[in-house]
Amino acid sequence: MKFVVYNDNQPGILTDAGVIDIGDLCPGGGQTAIVHLVTNYDDLKSQLETRAAEGSPVAGAQLQSPLPRPSKVLCMGGNYREFGAREPSPMWGFIKNTHSILGPGGTVVLPDIDVNIFHHEAELVLVFSKGGKDIPASEAMDYVFGYTAGVDVSARMPAPGGGRAPNTLPLAEHKSHPTFCPLGPCIVTKDEIVDPEKLQVTLSVDGELRVNYNTDDLAHSIAESIEYVAAIEEISPGDVLFMGTNHQGLGAMQDGDTIEIGVEGVGRFTFTVSDPLKRRWPKGVDEATAKDVRDGSSGPGRRVRPLPAG
Repeated sequence: MKFVVYNDNQPGILTDAGVIDIGDLCPGGGQTAIVHLVTNYDDLKSQLETRAAEGSPVAGAQLQSPLPRPSKVLCMGGNYREFGAREPSPMWGFIKNTHSILGPGGTVVLPDIDVNIFHHEAELVLVFSKGGKDIPASEAMDYVFGYTAGVDVSARMPAPGGGRAPNTLPLAEHKSHPTFCPLGPCIVTKDEIVDPEKLQVTLSVDGELRVNYNTDDLAHSIAESIEYVAAIEEISPGDVLFMGTNHQGLGAMQDGDTIEIGVEGVGRFTFTVSDPLKRRWPKGVDEATAKDVRDGSSGPGRRVRPLPAG
């Protein structure tokens, strides 16, 4: 099944006919309703299936983020092999602030900061069904409720000195500005996904396909990634884990863009971009950054200055 949050924080089931309300089965609205759903799913499943088959669609339902405010937005970094060009590197990750979450149809607002470039990172995102810490990889998939799609919006800053501290998931402030975490369109339960490590991920900007990779390019599996983050942070039901991205389709995000992300088996959604400063970068794929990441010569933080005005 596919679950959504719509209109005024109401939980629903997404069907071919439309959105079916389940507010009476999952009380509290918003994140509270979703946490109730994921923690009580086995007990609710038969009622939910009946509602999906017999319920009447809500007229004019407008989708919101299916996870309005999880307690943690966990993210894997450098977790793809760039179409096999790189060997797996040691695992690392970071946290995005939960106030960065944005729903389908929303607008990413680029802040007034000194930045090299704003990049879109299209990713498979998993949703946790229960809490835990120090979860072994052999048990990790038991903690997965389902999957959604997300974009890790990244403000590429001048590269700081020093390396990453071991065994930490630091807050990535340059990825945590308001609206920097589009999520949607739904949460699809894991039983609907035959193999989450064989899904196509795409992203287009104004109809131009940029990102097009498969999750079979993961450097570290979903189970290994859960084990890694759960060794550092305690997981709560309804938390999410971004699985990282293949950087070969990165490109600039700028004022007026309409961006569509799709994850096979999950769905697609769009959002727009607004920049009050009207900064401009070259359109299309950022080939120089893609090459840097592919070759392992640097991370995706190279200096790319805005184009001159006019």
